[in-house]
Amino acid sequence: MEVAIIDYKAGNVYSVIHALERLGIRPILTDDAERIRKADKVLFPGQGEASQAMTYLRQHGLDQLIRDLKQPILGICIGQQLMCRHSEEGNTDCLGIFDVDVLRFQPQRHEEKVPHMGWNSLKLKVESLELKENCPLFKGFDNGEFVYFVHSYYVPVCEWTMATTDYIQPFSAALYRDNFFATQFHPEKSGSVGERILRNFLEIEKLRK
Repeated sequence: MEVAIIDYKAGNVYSVIHALERLGIRPILTDDAERIRKADKVLFPGQGEASQAMTYLRQHGLDQLIRDLKQPILGICIGQQLMCRHSEEGNTDCLGIFDVDVLRFQPQRHEEKVPHMGWNSLKLKVESLELKENCPLFKGFDNGEFVYFVHSYYVPVCEWTMATTDYIQPFSAALYRDNFFATQFHPEKSGSVGERILRNFLEIEKLRK
């Protein structure tokens, strides 16, 4: 299996590489369109600033490439946010895969710190086991699993939300549409739970013709 990690100069992605290597995968880190297009699976991770990230994607033709991908692709952290329509960070138009805007957290109490940083629990949006199996990223999961977050901006709960987390208000911890998956949290930093999520992703078959 060939796994590509999109290199768009958005923070340290080596923890993602190491997490995949622990699962027996040697990914390629690249911004080469042809190598990304030919990969069996694609990851779109990162930590950084939305407008700078989108500038790099557009300059290298990666914005349209990502929209056109047919194989399973997983956005992580800012990768999830860039898959949305627009971000308040830098007043930036994004990829528009998920038709929802990314907002900045607005603390209501002194103890509500931004960025949201640390471990928090997931609530799967779909409760029945039968339907949960249609969300391949969370195959075999129950509510209440803990994962690791670091972010100042969030995606509101929307029709593509497949898991939520509550910090200041409920927000989308994970999104799913066709062959596009995305997590606000970092599976590569989420211990055994994150390892299961990455393994589930690697086992997803091609979903869109």
